[in-house]
Amino acid sequence: MQPPLFPRESGQFIAERSRDVFVEEEGVQKVAEMLYNLRHSEDLTAGGWRKANPLAPAPTSDQALNWVFVVDTMNFSFWPEGESQQCEVTYEGTTYTGYMTLCAAITRAMKEGLPITDPKYFSQMSVEELGHVLRSDNETPVPMLQERHQVLTEGGRVLQDHGGSFRSFISPAGNDARKMVERIVEKIPSYRDAAQYEGKSISFYKRAQILVADFWGVMEARGEGDIIDMDWLTMFADYRVPQALVYLGALRYSDALMQALNNGELLRSGDRREVEIRGCSIWSVELIRDRLRKLVHERDGQTCNINSAVIDFYLWPYAKQHHKEMAHIPIHHTRCIYY
Repeated sequence: MQPPLFPRESGQFIAERSRDVFVEEEGVQKVAEMLYNLRHSEDLTAGGWRKANPLAPAPTSDQALNWVFVVDTMNFSFWPEGESQQCEVTYEGTTYTGYMTLCAAITRAMKEGLPITDPKYFSQMSVEELGHVLRSDNETPVPMLQERHQVLTEGGRVLQDHGGSFRSFISPAGNDARKMVERIVEKIPSYRDAAQYEGKSISFYKRAQILVADFWGVMEARGEGDIIDMDWLTMFADYRVPQALVYLGALRYSDALMQALNNGELLRSGDRREVEIRGCSIWSVELIRDRLRKLVHERDGQTCNINSAVIDFYLWPYAKQHHKEMAHIPIHHTRCIYY
């Protein structure tokens, strides 16, 4: 069987054939201009990741790398069934929802003395123990607890088989981002985020790519971020960033898709429309990145090193911050372990 196209090539393949999602040239230019005006901001650096996620441990320890692995392995499907049914976690006086509940819960468990970042522990923990770690402040539990337990214990066993830490597991890939993604996807089944589209095997590898990007963020904060091939990474195709791309005009949904999403239709993982949303999101960010680099070259006579991962690190919190303004744009809902 043919291996799937890599995410960038998948995005292009999908965008060229998409029937319900369209990359809009004018919007791509607009977002590139917006990012051009922020080109000297810390928001468009690997360090911006740390600012966006203050719950991560200090980057100086390898525990921070294991924390990133634990969080990224369970980084999927946080959307609530209804607005009144949000899972919430309060840590040090701040109440978090969505993805940040996971970060807060893992950091809370560390503070409580649980060795939650030790693969020896989390590879063998029970569903009940994980349920306690991820406990909500209210009656609404974190979605998909059984699946989170399955992927976390599976990931922990893989780390145990490869030196007992994420650092030792990833080290055979050297400092090459592409090789890191390939190693993660090859060794850990839950990271194999792929689908079929128009007779072609395609991939998104959202969690594998974000794991590498988060690893880079930690290493960069240590002054060790000389990872090559970061340009190979694409944006991380989830449900929050596509909404921001539609809001900013870089993506457009067909009337039929808008209606289906507004009606609350759940899209299964691998549904043609779901694949188009994710693939066109990837391709639009690739075009935004290329356009941004062109602007910097033309106007400043300089080389721009901003990559798609950094653009994603900017767009994700942007979507959270502007959620009220973009409330009229529906988020697509897919319950799965990939995002």
